[in-house]
Order: sequence, then structure tokens, then C-alpha cells
Amino acid sequence: MMVPAALLLLGALTALAAPRLLARADWPDREPVVALWAWQCVVAAVLLCCALSMTLSAAAAWQAVRGPVFAPAPSAVVEAYALGAAGPWAAATAVALACGGLWTGAMLVREVLRARARRRRRRAQLLVRSPLLPGEQPGEGRLVVLEGERPDAWWLPGAAPRLVVTTAALRRLKGRQLDALLAHEEGHAQARHDWLRHCSSALAGGFPQVPVFAAFRDEMHRLVELAADDMASRRFGRLTTALALVGLNEDRGSFGPCPTPQAQVPQRVNRLLTPPDRLTAARRLGLTATMALVPVVPVLVTFMPGLRALG
Repeated sequence: MMVPAALLLLGALTALAAPRLLARADWPDREPVVALWAWQCVVAAVLLCCALSMTLSAAAAWQAVRGPVFAPAPSAVVEAYALGAAGPWAAATAVALACGGLWTGAMLVREVLRARARRRRRRAQLLVRSPLLPGEQPGEGRLVVLEGERPDAWWLPGAAPRLVVTTAALRRLKGRQLDALLAHEEGHAQARHDWLRHCSSALAGGFPQVPVFAAFRDEMHRLVELAADDMASRRFGRLTTALALVGLNEDRGSFGPCPTPQAQVPQRVNRLLTPPDRLTAARRLGLTATMALVPVVPVLVTFMPGLRALG
């Protein structure tokens, strides 16, 4: 039975080739939202290859799985997959891929639980630094201003989302710069970028030896910032957004010679000040449709023997 092996080979080729093609392309920085979609389609295709290969391998190894999977199929379709010719490797492949799937789910649950724990700690710290006033309800108000000497702002998601800004940021950012900063953080919240970070971090943490998952995590963290920058710049201008980024990060060593966790800030500021030309709407639509077809390929490979038998 060659279909499970073909799916694994397709998944490996996708994992190797797609990140290199995306890295060489000139459009991801110009269209970060399309690039986010492209990366999600690539990773979905890789995971789908593994899931479909596991299903067919399990069907070949155990009759208890084969019955439900091929129950509505004619006998000619079942024969086309040559399930009876599978060797002992089918069970081993199915078990290995199932363990990988369980491990992926466990890593995602761990990432979500860690994120919730961090959120609870930050909310507790926020309550200590900004206690409720007499008569004030816990869920009132989406904006919280904290006394602080360091310019900072962050979005705190949850059942009662809050946008937290320090007084230093209020003093340093003037007028529309503060509006641009708030629009940037609101862009993260509206697009649910936290879930992209959770999923990519879970895959990269669970499979550190798989380069495509590490690249997926790095690109998600980078592209969500570019997408939020674009959302803010469309409302308040690129220069205003760039000045807000500089004002918020100039005391953190972001623009010095030594790399810092905010090392991407200079590139983001330069991108805002010298904006690349956007792709045309037709090309954006074409790229979106093309990348949407990537996860369809494993499905076609899976169903091809059955479709040939029916034809």
C-alpha cells in the first residue's frame, strides 16, 4: 500500500520546500496577512499528510479501523487501496503517527495553560498596582493606566480584555502616536494573534527538531507585528506609527549595536518609513487561493485510488 508512504513523502517535501520558497519570495513583508495565511496552509498541509497517512496505515493494520473508514465504500474502492498487502510497518507507522498527534495536542494544551497562568499572574499584578476604587466593578473599563517610569503598553486578553498603558508612555507619546499604539494593540486582539502564537509555539516546542515548525513559530511572531503595524498605519499614518514604535522602544536598546529581544523593531520602523509597494488586489487574491489549495493536495492524493476505481 503506497498511499501512506506517498503522503509521508509529500509532507516531508512540503515541510522542506515551502519554507524556503516563502523565505525567497519578496511579497511576505509587503503583505503580512497573506503571508500569515500562507504559513498556516503549509503547516496544515504537513499535519494533514500525517493524519491521513496514520488513518490509512491503521486501516491497513487493523480490521476494527478499516471497517468504519471504508464502510460506505464499494468493494472496488477497498481493493484499490490494497489494504491486505500492507506489511508489518503499517501498524508501526500508525502508532508512531498517533503518538505524534497526541503529543501535539498535549503541547497545545500545555501552551494554552501556560498562557492562562501568565494572564492570571498579570491580572493579579495589575490589581495590585491598580486596585479597584470604591464602587468600581471588576469588569468596568477596557483601558488601564499604570504609574511607571518605563514606556510600555500591552493587551491583556481574556473574558474582560484590558489595554494597559503606563504613564511614561502617555508622557512620551503625543496625540496620534498614542492612538497608533492603541490601534496596534487592538489589531492584535481583533485578529486573535495570540492563538497563532500559541499554536506555533506548541508545535515548535513539541517538535524542536522539525525545522518547519520552528520557522512557523518565528514567522508568526514576526508577521503578526507587521500586520498590526499595517492596521495602525492605515488609520493614523506610517510616520506616526513609526514614531510611536521609536518612542516606546528607544530606551530598551532596540536601536543599539547589540541584539535584543526587540531586534526586529528597527526593521519594522524602516518598513514603515520606506513602505514597499503593496501587491495588486488580483495578485493578493491569487496568492490566497493558491495557498488554500496546498492542504487540498494531500486530500487528492488520499482519494486518488478510490476515484480511479470508481472511474
